[in-house]
Amino acid sequence: MIRLHQATLLAALALLAGCGPTRPAPGVQGDPQRGKIALTQYACHSCHSVPGVAGSKVYVGRPLDDLDKRRYIAGKAPNTQANLVRFIRDPQAIDPGNAMPTLGVSERDALDISAYLLSQ
Repeated sequence: MIRLHQATLLAALALLAGCGPTRPAPGVQGDPQRGKIALTQYACHSCHSVPGVAGSKVYVGRPLDDLDKRRYIAGKAPNTQANLVRFIRDPQAIDPGNAMPTLGVSERDALDISAYLLSQ
């Protein structure tokens, strides 16, 4: 029984080891792994398709893959990490009237979420 438990634990750890980047992309601040967790805590996957995050297949908001390749955030602000953090925290400040609600995301969580999204 103990060996089965150990084998299960080792298999789970092996799966987690391959779950996305452990370091941010060059020039990006924050903790991508923590950002991935925060994305699920704020339920971003209820409206967005998020790379590496399982969720329902909804198409309310834009997919969040390849965010590092986009030129603009919400079609309004240049795609920088600072602007992405600002948009995550207060989407109406960048694009008034858009459908994304203000979710009360903390500065730290927004930085980590942006690190995850910009590292995919």
